Amino acid sequence: MFLYNLKFQILRYKEKRWDSKRMLGSGGMPSSHSAGVSALAVAIGFQEGTGGSAFALAVVLACIVMYDASGVRLHAGRQAQLLNQIVCELPPNHPVSNIKPLRDSLGHTPIQVHHNCEWN
Repeated sequence: MFLYNLKFQILRYKEKRWDSKRMLGSGGMPSSHSAGVSALAVAIGFQEGTGGSAFALAVVLACIVMYDASGVRLHAGRQAQLLNQIVCELPPNHPVSNIKPLRDSLGHTPIQVHHNCEWN
């Protein structure tokens, strides 16, 4: 959870303002979701041991969340980047040329997810 707090302090320092959308949004480094579920699994492992069903459930949950962050959401972000680029290249009189750009910071690379688990 240290990295999660550090993320917002760095963003606040770099942008000279507090951005609540970034605090609650997804994407970027570190992955608060990956850090949270890995912290949960570690805490249950320390508290109840690694042989119980609670620990097994926490590990499965962590795997699902990390797979989602590095797979599904990462690729959705890449698709959003491509769609934004296509919309920017449309002529100004096209019906969708004035739509709000899609959020493209949705997921994490597998390396980012791995680092979040290490620093937790």
